Amino acid sequence: MIAGSSQSAEEESTAARLAHLEERLARIEAHIGLLETEKATQARRPLARIVEPPAPTRREDELEFEVGQNWFARVGILALAAGGAFMLTLPYPNLPSALPTIVGVVVAALAFGLTRVLAHSFEVVSCCLRVAGMALLYFAVLRLFYFGAHQALGTDSYVGRGLLVLAVGINLAIALSRQSPWLTGLALTMGYMTAIAIGSGWFVLGLLLVLSIAVVVVSWKQNWPGLMPAGIVLTFATYLTWAIVHGGTTAPRLAAEPALAPVFALACMMILGAAPLFRRTSPDETLLENGSALLNCALGYGAFLLHTLAAFDLVFAPAHAAASLLFLGFAVLFWTKQHCYGSTFFYAMTGYVALSVAILKVSSTPDVFVWLSLQSMLVVATAIWFRSRFIVVANFAIYVAVVLAYVLVNHRETGISIGFGIVALISARLLNWQKHRLELKTELMRNAYLLSAFVVLPYALYHLLAGHYVALAWVGLALFYYILNLIVRNQKHRWMGHATLLLTALYLMIIGSRQFDPVYRVISFLVLGTVLLIVSFSFTRLRLRQRGRVSSEEAN
Repeated sequence: MIAGSSQSAEEESTAARLAHLEERLARIEAHIGLLETEKATQARRPLARIVEPPAPTRREDELEFEVGQNWFARVGILALAAGGAFMLTLPYPNLPSALPTIVGVVVAALAFGLTRVLAHSFEVVSCCLRVAGMALLYFAVLRLFYFGAHQALGTDSYVGRGLLVLAVGINLAIALSRQSPWLTGLALTMGYMTAIAIGSGWFVLGLLLVLSIAVVVVSWKQNWPGLMPAGIVLTFATYLTWAIVHGGTTAPRLAAEPALAPVFALACMMILGAAPLFRRTSPDETLLENGSALLNCALGYGAFLLHTLAAFDLVFAPAHAAASLLFLGFAVLFWTKQHCYGSTFFYAMTGYVALSVAILKVSSTPDVFVWLSLQSMLVVATAIWFRSRFIVVANFAIYVAVVLAYVLVNHRETGISIGFGIVALISARLLNWQKHRLELKTELMRNAYLLSAFVVLPYALYHLLAGHYVALAWVGLALFYYILNLIVRNQKHRWMGHATLLLTALYLMIIGSRQFDPVYRVISFLVLGTVLLIVSFSFTRLRLRQRGRVSSEEAN
C-alpha cells in the first residue's frame, strides 16, 4: 500500500511538471507569434487535473434572489409609501395647510427621478418606486381637500379640481409612456376616485364621460381589451355610488339633480359599448368582448334602472324607450358588422327588457298584457334575423311568464288570452317558415308555442262563454285548426284539431251530460258527432286516394 501510494504521488508530480513545461512552451510560441497566448493556454490546461468546487443548487439560489431582491424591494417601498400617506393624513395644525401637499409632491417628484436613475440597474425597485410616486402624487393633491386641520381648498374650488385632474393626467401620461396596462388601470382608478371625492353632479357626470372616452381610446390604440371590463365596472360603480351618496335622506332616494343624469348614463353605455366595433383584431368574437357586453348591459342598465326608478319618475318611460333603442341598435350593429352571437344576444335581450319596462310604466292592467304579447312577436321576428336560438328560448320563457302573470292578476277573463293564443300560433308559424335561418335541429320550440296555443285558446273560450256554448266553441276551434292545416300544409295543426275534438268529447261526457239543459246537451252531442263523422269520412277518402296512388305506381 505504501509503495502504491508513493508511486501515485510520483505520477502526479510528473504530470504537474509536464503541464508546467507545456505552459512555458506555449508562452514562448505565443511570444514569437506561432500561437495566441489564450488559445495555447486553453489547449494545454486540460492536461492538468483542475478540480472545480460543486455549484450550489439553482432552485435555492433563484428562490433566495427572488425573495431578497424582488419581494423585499416591493414590500419595503410599499411600507415607505404607506408611511408617507399616513404622514399626509396627520392634521399639522401649526403648519400652513398647503405645506404637506407641497412636501408630498416633492417626494413624488424625487421618486420619479429615482426611477430614471435605477431603471437599468434595479428594474424592480424602479417599477415599485414609480407606483409609489403615482400614489403619493395623487394623495398629496387630495390632501388639499381632506385630512388636514384646515382645508387648503374646498371641493367647489375650480383650482383644486383642476389640480386633482392634472395629477390624474400626469399619472396617466406616465403609465402610457411605460406602455403598462396595470399602471394605466391605476391612473384611471384615480380618475374615478376623483369623481367621488369632488361629488358635484355636473363634475361627476362630465368626468365619467371623459374617462369612458379615455378607456375606449386607450383600449383601442394600445390593443388592451382587458381594460374594457375594468372601465365598465369602475364607471357604473362610480355613477351609482355618487347617486346614492348625494341622494336625499329618506330611502330609497337617489340624486335627482342634474336632471340630465340618465342621459349621461346612456352616453357612457353607448361609448363603452361601441369600443369592440372598432377592434383591430380578427373578426372572431372573444370571451372578453362578450364579457364586456354582459357587464355593460347588467351594470350599466342596472344602475340606469335603479336611478330612474328612484328619482326620475316623470321621464321614466321615455328614458327606457331610449335605452331600448340604444341596446337594440347595438344588437343590430354587432350582428351586421361582426356576426357576434354573444354580444348580439346580450344587447338584444337588454333592449327588450327596457322596452318591457317602458310598456309596464305607461300601460295599465290588463292592456299591458296585450302590448307585451305583441312585443313577443317582435322578439321572435328579430331573433330570426339575428339567427339566435337563445333569444327564441328566452322569449318563450318570457311569454309563459306573461301568460301566467295575466292568469294570476286578472280574476276575470277579458279576451286577452285569445290574443295570447294567436301570438303563439303566429310565432310558431314564423319559426317554421324561417327554421333554416335559426338552424333549429329539433321541433322543440315550435311545438312549445303550438302547445301553448292548444292550452290557452280553449281556456279563453271556457271563461268567456257560458257553459252550454263551450263545447260548440271548441268544435269551431277544431275546425279552425283543420282549415289552417289545409292552408299551411302542416300536420301539427291537424293533430291540434284532433286533440281539441277529443277534449270536447271529454268535456261533454263529464260536464255536459250532467249540467247542460236538455236542448243544449242534444245540440252539443249532435254537432260533435257530426264533425267527428265528417273528419273520419275525410280521412277514409284520403287513405283510399293514397292506396290508389301506390297501386298505380306499382303497376307502372
